[in-house]
Amino acid sequence: MNDRAINATAFTDPDDLENNVSNNRHFSDVLDAGLSRRGVLRGGLGGAMAAMFAPLALTACGGGSDAAAVVPGPTAAAPETLLGFAAVAKTLADTNSVPVGYSASVMLACGDPLFTGVPAYRNDGTDTGYDQRVGDNHDGLQYFGLSASGQRDDNSSSRALLAMNHEYIQPLMLHVSGPTPSPRPASEADIEIDCHGLTVAEVIKDAAGVFGAVVNSPFNRRVTGNTPIEMSGPARGNALFVTRYSTDGTRTRGTMNNCGNGKTPWGTLLTTEENWSGYFFRAAGDQNLRTAKVNASFARYGRNVTDTSAANSRYGWQTAGTEDKYQRWNTSQTGTSLDGSDDYRHEWFCQGFMVELDPYNATSVVKKRTALGRFAHENAAFGLPEAGKPLAVYMGCDSQNEYVYKFVSTALWNPADATSADRAAVGDKYLDDGKLYVARFNDDGSGEWLELNIASPAIVASSFGFSDQVEMYIHTRIAADAVGATKMDRPEWVDVHPTTGELYITMTNNSSRRSAPTGTQTLVDAANPRAYSDVRGGTTVNSGNVNGHIVRFKDASPEGTAFNWDVYLFGAEAGSNPALINLSGLTDDQDFSSPDGLAFTQSNGLCWIQTDDSAYRDVTNCMLLASIPGTVGDGTTATLNYSGGVAVTTRVGARPSASTLKRFYVGPSECEVTGLCETPDGRTMFINVQHPGEETPASVIADPSQYGSQWPSIVGYGAGSRPRSATVVITKNNGGPVGT
Repeated sequence: MNDRAINATAFTDPDDLENNVSNNRHFSDVLDAGLSRRGVLRGGLGGAMAAMFAPLALTACGGGSDAAAVVPGPTAAAPETLLGFAAVAKTLADTNSVPVGYSASVMLACGDPLFTGVPAYRNDGTDTGYDQRVGDNHDGLQYFGLSASGQRDDNSSSRALLAMNHEYIQPLMLHVSGPTPSPRPASEADIEIDCHGLTVAEVIKDAAGVFGAVVNSPFNRRVTGNTPIEMSGPARGNALFVTRYSTDGTRTRGTMNNCGNGKTPWGTLLTTEENWSGYFFRAAGDQNLRTAKVNASFARYGRNVTDTSAANSRYGWQTAGTEDKYQRWNTSQTGTSLDGSDDYRHEWFCQGFMVELDPYNATSVVKKRTALGRFAHENAAFGLPEAGKPLAVYMGCDSQNEYVYKFVSTALWNPADATSADRAAVGDKYLDDGKLYVARFNDDGSGEWLELNIASPAIVASSFGFSDQVEMYIHTRIAADAVGATKMDRPEWVDVHPTTGELYITMTNNSSRRSAPTGTQTLVDAANPRAYSDVRGGTTVNSGNVNGHIVRFKDASPEGTAFNWDVYLFGAEAGSNPALINLSGLTDDQDFSSPDGLAFTQSNGLCWIQTDDSAYRDVTNCMLLASIPGTVGDGTTATLNYSGGVAVTTRVGARPSASTLKRFYVGPSECEVTGLCETPDGRTMFINVQHPGEETPASVIADPSQYGSQWPSIVGYGAGSRPRSATVVITKNNGGPVGT
């Protein structure tokens, strides 16, 4: 997710910067002087602008799989009925836009009470107690079925737990007049910290067939930025986890910037810690107190501080008081101990992991699974489980020019574990021991998984000086640099086709892609082949891989190190240059920009694509598309010829038709559409809408008519006019499966 901070102080998120300075190849670098969108392609800016761009010629989808024993397979619905709905038009309307014959309702909005005794949400900036309310900026979303008696039931389509992430916050809407500049009031910091993390909420279908939240359910739970969490796996107890809170390095507090998530085959949630680095303050001069290795890690993860102005944290929580819960956000060395047990110099190293939670037990211990590596985790998807084979978990690192990873368990899959009541122990078994790999994409459509192992010659030769295997799990990005992984265009959501087992991963965009060397810009390559310019609103010029693409690949086996890949879809506007930008031939009913969320529905095998875009926002709000994907290699090759003799050949999947790709939903103004799950019968879909009205300036907080959005109150949900993130429930009016 391209999360945007609305901070009380000037702040640039480290993960919005280029932190990968290795010489590894980029998956795609695109034309610096490309063709503008509505300017050149549609004649709006005239010949003067057209002269800026060189000509180019073309020659030549939910989050993890449950075990088969507990999850129903695809329904027997006739294939020709899929995508039978009329495509939703692009729109800037501040509402839920769904196909004719469908309905959308709202529930679980930011601030909604989860427990009795919590006051109704006023939505005017005076609300408190967010540790008992739904958090902010909803993101990844998973469905966990419940039986009528309250037991786990993976086949239940009428009662369930929804587990969702809260990626970050909209401080402007959480306080009466917006956030107070630093030093931050403790009361405001408490609200903001509690609005992060996770929500588990019971939902149930009423007599009319409408889902609603169950207040005070014994399953309801909030995990916040203050919740105690166990460090688990090979790095547990490492010296870099020692803090004043945990002098033995086995615990930390909070999970932050939770973006996508995944569902394990044994019925737990894997949630991610994505752009967490910028939450922490690091004082100017702190690098002089630290080792070269620690400083190198800080720099690779975006926190290399050389002056005071660059040291501001995202929300300034370390300024809220002297209490421990605020000082933990200062990751500078302030104490005198040798091991860090008297300050929070190491707290920053306790973030950036996969986190496992059992939604069926509201008091269960939350664990950070260190064996899955430390980076800007976007989400997690399990390969199809095979008895007697290891489990594979696929992950993307969401930042410019970062990598795609795979974890392979040491333990071999036992289908009996899918229904175990001791889900925490099953998680220990499969997620705390295994091998971690990073992907290299070759020009010929092949690829290989490179193991991050202390014995690797490339690791041995690394200037970082890895001393043991555990360091691979803490400084994962640096290890991936060393072995020569392929730099990608913001690898985000990954999911696995429920029958073919092929993997799909979104590459949202990359502003640093270029077709010719320009400073430290990333060059195009076969897996990231586009570079061009785009004009938004007639004035703002975006360059690089502006609209993003979706890569798919097929592993030889869960434990195998070889795979094949192609590009399933290239995001583009329908009217853009087909030789440079619209390589997939998208039409007005299909075009999109910046694919982010991606999930397959188990009931019908549809791939659902969600967008988090700014380049196309002058034409349409962000959206959800439904597709019937093919298979790796079903398309052709295409060669993109750039000025200066640069040519890049890529592999393009079969072009979609009107019956295989269609726009299904368009969200409210200035939002991101994200998170998706369904009931097992496929007749109800849940999605999340994040940060509607995110571009609202602080100067208009007193005037709702000036908000960038008033959703969901504009569709009749909740008090006040301030925009709120919320969950949307989509059904077909005739009761049929969603997507038909």
